[in-house]
Amino acid sequence: MSEQVKRAYVVMAGLMTFGATLAWAQATGAPAAGPASEVQRSYAALKGNVLKAADKMPAGDYSFKATPDVRTFARVVNHVTEAQARSCGAANHTAAAEIVKVPAETADKATIVDALKASFTECDKAFAALTDANLGEMVEAGPMKRSRVGLMWGTVSHDNEQYATLALYLRLKGLAPPSSEK
Repeated sequence: MSEQVKRAYVVMAGLMTFGATLAWAQATGAPAAGPASEVQRSYAALKGNVLKAADKMPAGDYSFKATPDVRTFARVVNHVTEAQARSCGAANHTAAAEIVKVPAETADKATIVDALKASFTECDKAFAALTDANLGEMVEAGPMKRSRVGLMWGTVSHDNEQYATLALYLRLKGLAPPSSEK
């Protein structure tokens, strides 16, 4: 991947994260109380959208792919589960394998959604523990260390990217994504 493409992805992720935060602030009229609360609000809004998208897609369409060379809807949901188990598990000092066993993408919808919910339960703990005072704390994340804020914003950014894919798949099936519902 070229450096230009990488930079474009970073800019896009930043804009999506900023957009999610701004949309939440506008919808609630609540000002940010500090950096930790900004991350927490963005996570909460995204959590609702991801869970609603997973619920909204009919069970029979969990095997849907937009094109033959991309992931199924189920695989995208499982990818969110895996990533959250790793990142939020790291923030909570819990191994991903202790949080959830990610099901096969051919598993039934209920099994896939239950695993997703388990990963969100772990993330709920990680985001609730985030404070302005501990944002800079370094956390073991696999073979490297990351700042707690970097890990948490990374989770929000990643979930936002994956939600965009879930929303696209819903639209391709004629369903409005949760963030577009009135």
